[in-house]
Amino acid sequence: MPEFAIGEHDFLLDGRPFRILSGALHYFRVHPDLWADRIDKARRMGLNTIETYVAWNAHAPEPGTFDLTGGLDLDRFLRMIADAGMYAIVRPGPYICAEWDNGGLPAWLFRDPTVGVRRYEPKYLDAVREYLTKVYEVVVPHQIDRGGPVLLVQVENEYGAFGDDKRYLKALAEHTRDSGVTVPLTTVDQPTPEMLEAGSLDGLHRTASFGSGAEARLATLRAHQPTGPLMCSEFWNGWFDHWGAHHHTTSAADSAAELDALLAAGASVNLYMFHGGTNFGLTNGANDKGVYQPLITSYDYDAPLDEAGDPTPKYHAFRDVIARYHKVPDTVPPPARPAPTPSGALGDPVRLLDAPDRWGTWEFHEELPAFDDLTPMPQLALLRTRVEGDRPGVLTFGEVRDRATVFFDGDLVGTLSRDHHERAIPLPRAAGELLVLVEDQGRVDYGPRIGEAKGIIGGAALHGEPLTGWDVLPFDLARLPSLRPGTPESVAGPVAGPVVLRAGIDVDEPADLFLDTGEWGKGVAWFNGFALGRYWRRGPQRTLYVPRPVVRAGANELVVLELGTMLDPAAQFLPRPMLGHTEA
Repeated sequence: MPEFAIGEHDFLLDGRPFRILSGALHYFRVHPDLWADRIDKARRMGLNTIETYVAWNAHAPEPGTFDLTGGLDLDRFLRMIADAGMYAIVRPGPYICAEWDNGGLPAWLFRDPTVGVRRYEPKYLDAVREYLTKVYEVVVPHQIDRGGPVLLVQVENEYGAFGDDKRYLKALAEHTRDSGVTVPLTTVDQPTPEMLEAGSLDGLHRTASFGSGAEARLATLRAHQPTGPLMCSEFWNGWFDHWGAHHHTTSAADSAAELDALLAAGASVNLYMFHGGTNFGLTNGANDKGVYQPLITSYDYDAPLDEAGDPTPKYHAFRDVIARYHKVPDTVPPPARPAPTPSGALGDPVRLLDAPDRWGTWEFHEELPAFDDLTPMPQLALLRTRVEGDRPGVLTFGEVRDRATVFFDGDLVGTLSRDHHERAIPLPRAAGELLVLVEDQGRVDYGPRIGEAKGIIGGAALHGEPLTGWDVLPFDLARLPSLRPGTPESVAGPVAGPVVLRAGIDVDEPADLFLDTGEWGKGVAWFNGFALGRYWRRGPQRTLYVPRPVVRAGANELVVLELGTMLDPAAQFLPRPMLGHTEA
């Protein structure tokens, strides 16, 4: 069997120097029927390795579960990498960041407030070991010394930016070895002395994450990793986007020059990202460094391969750089073709306030619960109570995480948003039925707020007195695409949510599509039952990517959950993606 090891100066494959030319491709962000296409395009750019995170919360949405089917079939993904003649790097975390909901950590893990986060704490470590055991049952047979593609396994992820608990790192490394992982173990940190020292252990191979200044950053890495190969295991060649901000892009020429400097220094590299993919469904993360900023649905990342899997100028620029150092394949992928532009009228409204019982099951709580107190844990819920008083007042919440739309006797009162630090709103009358629609817009994926609860935190009060006796209806989002009105109904003119609408979409043959949401408000869309993700008029993203495998020749069905106001109840598709304005 082949042997992969860390030598005095190089990675060694069967005793010979080997440079890793890797690209990040997250299987859980790409439709599984497109994995082979994306892997082949990485090979044709000149890469020899595919790197992926493993998202714990995607595989284990509830305790005691571990899903390895469909788009979560890690075994199939690794087999496809091997079939393409490529190698693999696996980064199972347990924390991955990745601009993914909660940084990949399951929200259910923190229902118990005594559970630690990314530290040596018994309850946390017990859960982590159970998770890693499941991952390594898949990964171990795919190691290179067993005839598979896996060259490296990473322990934790940029831990030096979070903590310095060496006992914790040691426990992860020991469990990884005890589970049968024999390939070299790595860590990654931003190349500062403090982070490189805090985020690793002797015996784990240190690598760095950066996007520029290769010579200086590799020198810092070398000071903390005196022997062995230098590697930038996250070469940041693009960036991610927040709702309400601009679409981030980087110069292909500048990024290629930085890659050239990295390869000229003899280092190995993993491009973050080679192909970003999509935060399908409600999987996007968020940042909060004083202001809460949820991530958009697209994870295009301005990568060499765009969200739809088409080569960009960066793809060709990087391929040219790699060709100066290594042989690259003779053929390149074709350029993108314009996508079909079908259309359809949205109709058949099912309005939440008309029949809320159809959207889920009510449960009674004397005290207003957070989402994390509910099982299963929702990302959207309706709260209801009766207000009896002798005068209008101000409704206040402890904290809104992350958006609360308030109705009084069926009338819209207003919306409170976390990013504006809002938690109070006046009620117009003394008595009536109070309804609050609460949305989790994505859990923080980086920093000290990882693991925090969602929903209304700290309860509600009116006139300064606690409001008690709440009916809570967690939305069953999987049920929403099947909601139909008693009688079909067409819709003309603007529509106010919350409402489910649907449209028939005819397509000649399966193809990637780009759904235009520019005239819609805020919500979620499904295509033939596949959850495309969130849309929001505040941008920058305007189109939702519909992957070809979910599109049928002939009749298709689009379902939309509109939470705000839709200016034009029509479904339009565009020939190319529109991800918004840039800084330039």
